[in-house]
Amino acid sequence: MKLRLTLLSLLLAGALLGFRPATPNFSGTWSFNPAKSANLGMMARMSDTVTIEQTETMLTTHDAASFGGAAQPPRDTHYDLTGKAVSNTSPTGEAGETTSRWQGDRLVTTWITEGSVAGSKHERVETRYLSADGRTMYLESKPIVMAFDKR
Repeated sequence: MKLRLTLLSLLLAGALLGFRPATPNFSGTWSFNPAKSANLGMMARMSDTVTIEQTETMLTTHDAASFGGAAQPPRDTHYDLTGKAVSNTSPTGEAGETTSRWQGDRLVTTWITEGSVAGSKHERVETRYLSADGRTMYLESKPIVMAFDKR
């Protein structure tokens, strides 16, 4: 009896130690929803459709946005999910470098772009995560929170 209890305890402990939450899958097409977003300012007038492709090591977003009825140039952003730095163009058009990492079920990306003072750098952190039902994706870059509904 003691042997069974010991074996059961070891199996349970091993299962608990090996448990990792599933990596969220952001793949799909998402529509910007200003009503679910926060602190948007003028961005509330924007429309944006984001198509995301995700593999185990890479997440790529394809943005098709318009502002005030004027279409913006399409933009692709690549996120290396293994933590390697990637060259990208920021949403405002600056060349930058991104580094992404998982924090539980959230993808946290640090953007480094040129600062407004010559030779300086600007750092911005964005966090991407899903609602509990997986139907809303949030993209947070304090204090802005953008919400996207899955199509």
